[in-house]
Amino acid sequence: MARLDIHSLAKRYGDFYAVRDVSLSVADGEFLVLLGPSGCGKTTTLRMVAGFIEPTAGHVKLGGTDVTLLPPWKRNAGMVFQSYALFPHLTVAQNVAFGLEMRKLPRADIDKRVDEALALVRLGGHGGRLPRQLSGGQQQRVALARALAIRPDVLLLDEPLSNLDAKLRQEVRVEIRELQRQLGLTTVMVTHDQEEALTMADRLVVMNEGSVRQVGTQRDLYERPTDRFVAGFVGRSTFLEGAIEAPGRFRTDGGLALACTGSGSGRGVLALRPERLQVAAAPIDGLDNRLSGTVEFVSYLGALIDIHVRLSPADRLVVQIANREGGFTPEVGQSVHVAWPASAGLVFTE
Repeated sequence: MARLDIHSLAKRYGDFYAVRDVSLSVADGEFLVLLGPSGCGKTTTLRMVAGFIEPTAGHVKLGGTDVTLLPPWKRNAGMVFQSYALFPHLTVAQNVAFGLEMRKLPRADIDKRVDEALALVRLGGHGGRLPRQLSGGQQQRVALARALAIRPDVLLLDEPLSNLDAKLRQEVRVEIRELQRQLGLTTVMVTHDQEEALTMADRLVVMNEGSVRQVGTQRDLYERPTDRFVAGFVGRSTFLEGAIEAPGRFRTDGGLALACTGSGSGRGVLALRPERLQVAAAPIDGLDNRLSGTVEFVSYLGALIDIHVRLSPADRLVVQIANREGGFTPEVGQSVHVAWPASAGLVFTE
């Protein structure tokens, strides 16, 4: 295990910057997740750390040693690829042993480490099988075992769960997180799945267009997003377009005057988290914002229900409620009342 430091890392292809001036520090034993949409630069950043892509500028230090110019096999980094990258003609044990053989370890040490790695991922006894004889979840574990067998200073995960079905993803991500804590491994994972990131990370790095937009804990990014992009990507938000009339006062393009937090002036958007809003058949007292509207759409999500409410010709928001027996669930076309405190509204100026 070791500390990972990235200093002003950049990757340019012609005039296009895939990654621009990224600086991050990952503490020994920390689980850091790079989160962002496709094309934001997160995988390119990870591959520069691993040594598969040469940076245009910047430095990568692992355990205080500059490894920027070292090839992948000379960095003690374990990589788990999105496609698993298992050799189909090799057995599970041979796949796990591959990195150890490239390091020319004694055969006895290789066999011992292979057995230990397979036991860690609960695949003991599967060493003689071929990858095609395994399920997707088992293949993912083999790829993880191969990365762990070399006893890496840092574990790098490139969307390792993207090929699994939804239920299996939930199970495997918990297993990876528990294993990472057990081993105390410094880990960097790339994903575009916000639920996955929120579940697994010690800290999140939100990226867009090759740059870091915000770094922090799950609570930091959810409760205190720095801009509209982060507010929309981490969790869900309804954005009402308009302008700040005065400190704590926002008027939407549809003419609604709303209480909010923050100050400033000029054009902006008011961001509202769906679960922070209340909806009822009768007027709701005691909250700063109290409005009436018409239900345009109801989305049944099992444990939760999304209610899309039209407040004005230009303004519509989403209210999320728990699916409780006997609870109020409006129907499409029904008139309802929506309310929320000023503190639930975050304003981002343009």
